[in-house]
Amino acid sequence: MIRIAHLAVAAFLLAGPASLLPAFAHTPQQPPHQLYNEGDLRLESGEAIKDFSISYVTHGTLNAKKSNAILMVTAISGNHHRLDFMIGPGKALDTDKYFIVCTDAIGNGFTTSPSNSKAQPRMQFPKFVLRDMVESQWRLMKEKLGIDHVVAVIGPSMGGMQALQWGVSHPDYMDALVAIVPLSKTPAWSVAVMEASRKAIMNDPAWQDGNYTAPPEKGVRLFRDIVALLAARTPDMYAAQFKSGPDVVPWMEQQEAALLPLFDANDWIYQSWAYDRHDVGTTPGFGGDTAKALAAIKAKTLILTGTKDLLNPDFEPKEMGKNIAGVTIKTISPGSVTGHASAGGFFPADVEFLNRETGAFLGGVTDGGKKLD
Repeated sequence: MIRIAHLAVAAFLLAGPASLLPAFAHTPQQPPHQLYNEGDLRLESGEAIKDFSISYVTHGTLNAKKSNAILMVTAISGNHHRLDFMIGPGKALDTDKYFIVCTDAIGNGFTTSPSNSKAQPRMQFPKFVLRDMVESQWRLMKEKLGIDHVVAVIGPSMGGMQALQWGVSHPDYMDALVAIVPLSKTPAWSVAVMEASRKAIMNDPAWQDGNYTAPPEKGVRLFRDIVALLAARTPDMYAAQFKSGPDVVPWMEQQEAALLPLFDANDWIYQSWAYDRHDVGTTPGFGGDTAKALAAIKAKTLILTGTKDLLNPDFEPKEMGKNIAGVTIKTISPGSVTGHASAGGFFPADVEFLNRETGAFLGGVTDGGKKLD
């Protein structure tokens, strides 16, 4: 039976998953932001991001053997706070056991991005792909932190896509992968959603070919409707939240307005281009064969999907994930209908499921923590 009773209470808080919401506020009690300057980051295209710095925070303590590290990679337009609801004592990413490195992706406004690059500002920024994100993270882990192996790489949405790419690009680097609402190859539907979102922004005259001095309001509002309020939610969620259909309109306007001062249109455009082009099969050596690339993953892998996911359709990871040896594929909160938002950290049933299943999976990988010693 579909479980939607809890939605009526929590849904008013949710416009879309945290990956599509403004950055969570960073409080003095939380670990400080850190930056690692990697110099010029050579991209797969042959271009380079000049004077590149990757942003990150860490939780917990790295043990003497450096054997307890977990890398968290974030979702599209998300940041290092993206999985805060899974980080802390007693949670899946238990800070009493693990040292968690939470990174910011290229183009999210913390790490070097179109919005903050002095050398290549706005639309002068070079296009990048998810493998470039992975390589920037690889350099952070190896060069800055001196970590030669991690327990796991974990991420939601575009973070789940990066996690699978990590398993293909660096198969011996981790014991486990946790890919939450991921894709191994972006399907046409998801590309169509991204393209519509870009057109919404770029067709707004206020965008000014990327040279806006204030947010292109009409375009950003429409972007939010397309991605966060439609693709990242489900019809069932709206049915639970609104007794009368027209009641949704003022709520939508509130959600749009809340985003305007906190969202950079060019950062979204660049990350969405990378999202479109994602395919682990185009990793050098695999000749475009997605199944072959996934079969090269050595890590124990947990794939978690959302029912009625309209952004990253669950048919793709469920089908393609079967190519990973020994993979575990589960649906988040079976019977719920929170779609892509199941990974957002807003619904108690989903949060409990993600912490329980991920924690148990990592416990199995580490033999209850014994392998960390």
